[in-house]
Amino acid sequence: MADPQSNFAHCEALVREADPDRYWASLLAPEEKRPSLHALHAFNFEIARVRESVREPMLGEIRLQWWRDALQGEARGDVRANPVAAALDDTIVRFRLPRQSLVDLIDARIFDLYDDPMPSVNDLEGYSGETSSSLIQLASIILSDGKDPGTADAAGHAGVAYAIAGLLRAFPIHARQGQLYIPTDILAQHGVVRDDIVTGRGGPGLKGALADMRAMARRHLDQARTLRTTIPPEAEPAFRPLALVEPYLKAMETPDYDPLHTPIDVPRWRKIWALWRGPF
Repeated sequence: MADPQSNFAHCEALVREADPDRYWASLLAPEEKRPSLHALHAFNFEIARVRESVREPMLGEIRLQWWRDALQGEARGDVRANPVAAALDDTIVRFRLPRQSLVDLIDARIFDLYDDPMPSVNDLEGYSGETSSSLIQLASIILSDGKDPGTADAAGHAGVAYAIAGLLRAFPIHARQGQLYIPTDILAQHGVVRDDIVTGRGGPGLKGALADMRAMARRHLDQARTLRTTIPPEAEPAFRPLALVEPYLKAMETPDYDPLHTPIDVPRWRKIWALWRGPF
């Protein structure tokens, strides 16, 4: 069994490689809080990548159940042999994080295992809230030494904006895999059906549907900005990744943007500059 320092170092390396945006943002947090932020985000990555690591959805459900049981103290075997689970457990105990929020995140990720359509805008916002918004709120609690930072509303809107930007960036990958996160009601408004996307045909309505998604992200971004006075200074680093939402959305609005084939990113120096300047 690895010692706690090794567990946290494992989480840091994992986040640095797999989730660089959150990693760079974490470097703007107090040094003593970074290991716990890395543990939280390493857990998120482990849950998010379950679909890619299994051959069929049922195996993914079993893996998610292991994490659910680990959080609820019901997992068989030595949970602490898993460095991410061990570091997360230490973080939960130290900062009194609500375990149910982490269980809810796992439950929301069951959607990722299947090719079911996202039924509506409300469903997408709920999914984003249980995943992305929850991470921001939990990070805020860590940064506030386990106290309620009063950031739930701001984290809610910030997380939805960040999640939508991320889903739009991953749109070409999801399309090839048969996954569809664009709500069915938005697609219907533009005359787009699932086969248009997963077969790579696209169609004239697709860009309009994705423009609606960007508008939704910006609405939540604006709402988060109106709530910035509710974010105490110590919790502000949890919101730093929000600074990347607008640059990503703008990169999708260039004349040569092909949503089914164009990878979306911005130069690293621009990311670091935006994160340093802050989310608002």
